Amino acid sequence: MTTTITPRVRNLVLLLLAVTGMLFAGAGPASAHAALTGSDPQQGVVVAKAPTQVSLTFSEKVSTNDDSLRVLDPKGKRVDVGKPSDISGTTYATQIRSGLPDGTYTVAWQVVSADSHPVAGAFTFSVGSPSRTTVSLTGQDAGGGVVGRLYGFGRYLSYAGFILMVGGGAFVLACWQRGSGVRAVQRLVVSGWVVLTAATLWLLLLRGSFTSSGKVGDIFDLDLLGQVLQTKTGAALVSRLLLLAAAALFIAVLFGAYDKREDEEKRDLTFGLSIGGGVVAAGLAASWAMAEHASTGLQPGIAMPVDVVHLLAVAAWLGGLAALLVALYRAPGDTTVDATAVRRFSRVAFGSVLALVATGVYQSWRQLGSWKAFTDTGYGQLLLVKIGLVAVLVGIASVSRRWTGRLAAAPRSVDAADAASATEDVKAPEPEKAHVTAAATAGDGPRATQLARQRAAVDTARQKRLRDADPHRSGLRRSVLAEAAVAVAVLAVTTVLTATEPGRTQEDARAAKSSSSSAATTSSGALTLDMPFDTGGTDGKGVVRLDFDPARVGGNEMHVYVQRPNGRAFDVPEVKVAFTLAAKKIGPLPVTPDRITTGHWAATGIQIPMAGEWQISVTVRTSDIDQTTVDKNAQIG
Repeated sequence: MTTTITPRVRNLVLLLLAVTGMLFAGAGPASAHAALTGSDPQQGVVVAKAPTQVSLTFSEKVSTNDDSLRVLDPKGKRVDVGKPSDISGTTYATQIRSGLPDGTYTVAWQVVSADSHPVAGAFTFSVGSPSRTTVSLTGQDAGGGVVGRLYGFGRYLSYAGFILMVGGGAFVLACWQRGSGVRAVQRLVVSGWVVLTAATLWLLLLRGSFTSSGKVGDIFDLDLLGQVLQTKTGAALVSRLLLLAAAALFIAVLFGAYDKREDEEKRDLTFGLSIGGGVVAAGLAASWAMAEHASTGLQPGIAMPVDVVHLLAVAAWLGGLAALLVALYRAPGDTTVDATAVRRFSRVAFGSVLALVATGVYQSWRQLGSWKAFTDTGYGQLLLVKIGLVAVLVGIASVSRRWTGRLAAAPRSVDAADAASATEDVKAPEPEKAHVTAAATAGDGPRATQLARQRAAVDTARQKRLRDADPHRSGLRRSVLAEAAVAVAVLAVTTVLTATEPGRTQEDARAAKSSSSSAATTSSGALTLDMPFDTGGTDGKGVVRLDFDPARVGGNEMHVYVQRPNGRAFDVPEVKVAFTLAAKKIGPLPVTPDRITTGHWAATGIQIPMAGEWQISVTVRTSDIDQTTVDKNAQIG
């Protein structure tokens, strides 16, 4: 620590920056899940005539399959026909059978949003009048059940494996090159590779069932696996497996040829391994960014590189922390991690936290939306838990930095302990050596093996005494162990956050649902408009009275009465009506009413897609050549 800023001030600044960054960072890569923003018919609406199709509108483009949109009658039988079709980029429709009887119908949907997460839901509408239905609206949450939990655990393992492999390798190259020969560190990095590889294969198998049926029996369905391989997420998982093959080669060189080089030769090889390993690590991080939240929504071209940096910073910090913990507890006495390596890691960890802050501020702008989302959404509440854990983690890290400073300031005491232990090592085992030699000469194999084990136990105890002899090193071990324990909890919360709908999308979906519900349940009553007309011909004057009931979003009934100036019914050959919402560029929506009797025309099932001030135009033809169009504006919905 060569900076002129005092350690206490620096640690305080570090704590403030980290907590601020995590306050805005959220779950690493995250932006939005798809949310249902509209439907036709709307939720809870009662229509006079059965629609020919049901359409759903989402906040972003989604992926569908044959069972993504189902319409069920009151007995639970499907009445939809054919596959869902994309009719406008974010609106998807399915045709339904004609001649449906009156009753309550259920629309159940499950799609995969552009960020790879499955979303699902259900609602009802009624034809004619509501009725009893045997369909339950519970259990419509996508990604749940046994398969959902297995998939979530696989995601946790994949993150953990990536962090251990990348962070452990970076710790060896950047902080402690002697660690390439330490078996405990080698096992840590190799274990990370094995866990990430196994988790990736596991996710690839689970993906089909996770995004569709959710049944355990479908995990090994080859047809579903083939469909997964054609998706963006499947391509990302396959790319990750290919990059893991390159990572295996990197690990073999790091713990093989690199470890056997002398210190001078290692310096030349370190640069090449750092470049190659960095490229592979960035590619692995990109396999998350290219398939999940960052790949969709606002500014994906910026968000994906930012997420790559975020993941690499997390791996350098937490993975390096795990490697340091292993080195402090498991490294042999002659290769114990020194104060210089600990200081280097302290600087790497500080830089990683700064990177997390920078990327986190940008991510917050994409996914939270408002400060209110912290308390009003499940995502925000989970984020508050993570903030608290990160604050604790950085606080413990500041304690570790103090122990690092003390360890660096007292190198002579460590050397003295090493010398005393070495002297003890030379003197103490002489009698045992004599016994082993005598036993070997006498051909007593079991006795020699037993004495060799005793000697190994003595060596292990000696190494433990060496590690425990220095109070500074012992204090550092305890604080790093506490950091690692909190880091495990942080990783668990982060995994849950990456699968949780971000606060911004939750609030948008809630607003859309509230608007839809209020539009469907709130009626402004029957709308009546009187519009005088004059077609210009003989006997061409009159008044059109239009009754529109209930004058709300969804299905409506219309009656048109054509009268002469004296109030008597006017027998005209044709009447046509059109609805236009100019503010939203909707319409004109033409309606041709049926003639009921002299001067009376009617139409039912007129669908108004959204509330607003609509222009209602009525065209009246009084003869073969005489006609006119009159209009008025009225609030509907």
